[in-house]
Amino acid sequence: MRRIIDKILKWVTSLYLVWRREFRLVFTDAGVLIFFFLLPTLYPLIYTLIYNPEIVRDIPVAVVDNCRTTASREFTRMTDATEAIKIIGYASNLNEARQWHAQKACYGILVIPEDYEKNIGRGEQSHVIFYSDMGLLIRYRELLSAMTDLSLATGTKIRQELYNTDSQPINSTSIILGDTKQGFASFVIPGILILIIQQSLILGIAMLGGGANERRMRNRGIDPLAVKATATATIIGKALCYFTIYIPLVIYILYFVPVFFNLPNIGNVVDYLLFIVPLVFSSIFFGMIFQRAVSERESSMLIVVFSSVVFLFLSGLTWPRYAMGKLWIWIGNCIPATWGVEGFIRINSNGASLEQNTHPYIMLWILTCCYFLIILFIELLIKFKPKKYHPLRR
Repeated sequence: MRRIIDKILKWVTSLYLVWRREFRLVFTDAGVLIFFFLLPTLYPLIYTLIYNPEIVRDIPVAVVDNCRTTASREFTRMTDATEAIKIIGYASNLNEARQWHAQKACYGILVIPEDYEKNIGRGEQSHVIFYSDMGLLIRYRELLSAMTDLSLATGTKIRQELYNTDSQPINSTSIILGDTKQGFASFVIPGILILIIQQSLILGIAMLGGGANERRMRNRGIDPLAVKATATATIIGKALCYFTIYIPLVIYILYFVPVFFNLPNIGNVVDYLLFIVPLVFSSIFFGMIFQRAVSERESSMLIVVFSSVVFLFLSGLTWPRYAMGKLWIWIGNCIPATWGVEGFIRINSNGASLEQNTHPYIMLWILTCCYFLIILFIELLIKFKPKKYHPLRR
């Protein structure tokens, strides 16, 4: 019994020494400090500022009115009254309007045909043509949404006048969930925050691994700063160090940044902080696996820069996961941020509870266990492998 207790105490002591050593390495390495502190502190602010204001207003639009009647002028006034569109003037024909667009004087062209009022008077369907600039997706979305709402409102008004009634055939109400502002920042930033946490962790851990590898190369295969400890004590000690460092950063990123910029933040704070625990641990162990592919400190930049765009697409922020192929869905399932983005948005933006979010939560714990076992296997393999070293070229 005494021997078992001594072994446990020895393991705990070695774990503490690894934890303390890793703290010292983090806070004495300028590059790691940048990626562990400066990057997660500034990136959320920069990204959110770029996407503010969230909604495009008063987009310049030219009108080609071939009808030139009271009805067409009324439709033009209603178009100008929308928040998204500002009528800059009437063009004599479509070619002139295209010239205005080529000069960037307008980003949309509204063409009202000659028979617009005649068709309405006969009770027939009438058409208007709208050309939109596709150079900026958010601008196109606002124009399309404004014209769709306007056509529905105009059609309802015409039917009421034809049937001499004030009641609407169908009473529709729009209730926006999650993104009440219908803004780009409110839609994308909550997911970007999760990706920032994952990527900054991977980048900092990979750079620490590159530094350790360089020290071994300079000292005939021996790291002078290494602590003699078992593989489990080394892995868990490092993980606890990074987790301790990221506790205040996670609170700042996930709570204070949305509050600062008035982003969606209706979920329970305790729920999404508990949800983030397996995300941080799985990202740490994921980063340790990446760490073994880094031979030099600078190599970590190449790994993370290459993977960032891939992880962004696999998360489902820019393209829905159900529309991906089975291979990409499977790869996305192996990335912690994929489940982190899904679960955090459900809690933070849609007000779901942790109990209603069990699937992504369980998946994050499964990834945590899997990545821990993988890095443990790698550490044991390296421990029993014959030592080789290659001096650094100078």
